[in-house]
Amino acid sequence: MLTDPWLPLLDAALRGAMFACLGLLAANLARLPQRRPLEQLGLALALGLCVQVLAAWPPVEATPPSWWRAPLVGVSMGNSVLFWLWVRSLCDDHFRPAVRHGGAWAAMVAAGVLNIGWLLPWCVGGAPDWAWTLSQIIFALPMLFALLAVAAALMHWRDDLVERRRWLRSFIVAAGCGYTLLQGWLRRLRPDNRLAPEAAALDLALLLCVVAAACWLLLRAHRDELTAGPAPAALLPAAPLPVAPLADATPAAQAEPPAALPPPDAAEERLAAALHHAMAEQRVYKEPDLSVAGLAARLQVPEYRLRRLINQRLGQRNFSAYLNQHRLAEAQAALADPARSHLPVLTLALEAGFGSIGPFNRAFKAHTGLTPTDFRRQKLADS
Repeated sequence: MLTDPWLPLLDAALRGAMFACLGLLAANLARLPQRRPLEQLGLALALGLCVQVLAAWPPVEATPPSWWRAPLVGVSMGNSVLFWLWVRSLCDDHFRPAVRHGGAWAAMVAAGVLNIGWLLPWCVGGAPDWAWTLSQIIFALPMLFALLAVAAALMHWRDDLVERRRWLRSFIVAAGCGYTLLQGWLRRLRPDNRLAPEAAALDLALLLCVVAAACWLLLRAHRDELTAGPAPAALLPAAPLPVAPLADATPAAQAEPPAALPPPDAAEERLAAALHHAMAEQRVYKEPDLSVAGLAARLQVPEYRLRRLINQRLGQRNFSAYLNQHRLAEAQAALADPARSHLPVLTLALEAGFGSIGPFNRAFKAHTGLTPTDFRRQKLADS
C-alpha cells in the first residue's frame, strides 16, 4: 500500500487524468458511424488501457494473486497484442485484422488469467522450478509484442509519404514501445513482479505522457490523413447541372466574374514538372532500388518537399506504391505487345523495375485481378 502522504494524492490525480484522456479518445472513436480498422483497434486499446490503469492501482497490486484479479491482469497483457495490431493498421493501409489476430489476443488474455489465477499462487505455495520459469515467460510475452510493434513501425518508414503518420511512427517507437519495455523491466526488479508504489506512480506518469501525446496527434489529424479511406466507387458520368434560361438571368449575375484561384507556387510547379519529366521521359521508376531520398537528390530538392508534393498533389500515401503504378503500366503495355510475346514474364518484370517475380506477380494480380500470364493471353487473343 502507499505509505508516503503525497503518493496517494499523486496517484489519484494521475489516474484521473488518464481516465479522462482515455475516455475522450474512446468517445471520439465511438461516435464514428463506420469505424475503420485503425479506429476499431484504437477504441479497443483505449478501453483495454482503462482496465490496465485499474489493474495497476497499488491497492489492487498489493492483493495476493487470485481469480478475481486475474481478468484485470489478462486484459492488461492483451493490450500488448492490441497495440501491435494498432501499429500495423496505422503503418499499413492494406492491413486488416483477421481471426488469427483475435486468437492471439484471446490467448494472451487467457495466459495472463491462468498465470495470476492458478500458476503464480501455485508457485508461491511451493511449485517446481519449471512452473516459476513458465510464469516468468508469460509475464515477458508483452515485451515480445512490443518488439513486433517496433518492427512494424520501422518497416517501410522511408516509403511513407504521410508526414504526420511518419511523426507518429517515430513517437510510437520512442515512447509507446519504450514504455512497454520499461514497465517490464520495473516489474522484474521485484520477485513478485509487482510495481513498488514509487514505480507505480512513475509508470502511470509515463503512460499518461504517451496517451496524452497520442490523443493530441490523433485528434488534431484529419481522419483520412492517418488511415486510407474506402476505395472509391466506379466513376459515373455526372448529371448535367440545370441551366436557367438566359432571359431569367440578371445582368449583374451575367457580369459576375468567376472566383479567383490562388496563384500556383512557382517552386512547386517547377518541381512537379521535373518529377513528371523524370517519371514519364527518363523513366527513373525502372531502377529497382530507387528511393524517395534518391529521387529527391536527383531532382536537387529537399526530401520533405518531394514527399509533400507526391502526397498532397498526387494523392499518394506510399512511395513504393507510387513507383509500382508506373511499373505496372509499363508491364501491362509490354505484356499486351505481340512483338514482345516471346519474352518471359520475368524479363518484362525486371525491365519495368521490379526486383523479383514474386512481388511483381502479387502487385499485378492485386491491380488487374489477373496473373501476368492470363493477362498476356487475354490481350494477345483480343489482338
